Amino acid sequence: MSALLAVVALSDLFAVYAGVRLYTLIDEDGGFAFTPRQAIDDAEALYRTAGQVQGATFLACAIGFIVWFFWMRRCAGVLGPDRFRNGPGWAVGCWFVPVVNLWMPYRVAVDMWGASTRLPGDGEPYKVSFWPVNLWWGLFVTTTLFQRYAGQRYENADALSEIRDAVLQVIVGDILEVAAAAAAVYFAFRLTAMQRLKAAEGPYVSG
Repeated sequence: MSALLAVVALSDLFAVYAGVRLYTLIDEDGGFAFTPRQAIDDAEALYRTAGQVQGATFLACAIGFIVWFFWMRRCAGVLGPDRFRNGPGWAVGCWFVPVVNLWMPYRVAVDMWGASTRLPGDGEPYKVSFWPVNLWWGLFVTTTLFQRYAGQRYENADALSEIRDAVLQVIVGDILEVAAAAAAVYFAFRLTAMQRLKAAEGPYVSG
């Protein structure tokens, strides 16, 4: 899973490079008029290629992540069956229901995190830190919504200034996606480690 997310991050960095290259060719005063036509064509071609690479790597990672998410839900269901509000099928289905997919996967992840956390010993307070889940999901939703907005602005841009602003926004979206991928790697690593530890050493933390 981490390898797929790393490939997505690399494709995003490639897109950032292509976006910055195109952005710098658009001069606010002279525009494309003072830039060699071949340089513009090359920059636009690279930008389109970067977008295609991003799309392909994101699709592959999305499939892999959903499969991993489902298996983690099944394992967590064994470790803490009383922690879940919904069945394991929702670990897959929740990603494909409009509007619901902005919230439900987070709820499943929170339940998995709680079920995978070992319980404290006698007399110790029960506290669970969900910040890795919150960080991952916050960045994921923010990035998804912002990229849709920036992509739409780029598609609808006509004037030179509009194209320049839209490219800059897409670059920001790509940088956010790199951060979201890093947060997803950390979330996946921690959750997997927690489940292995609980399965190996039992549900309670030894004093």
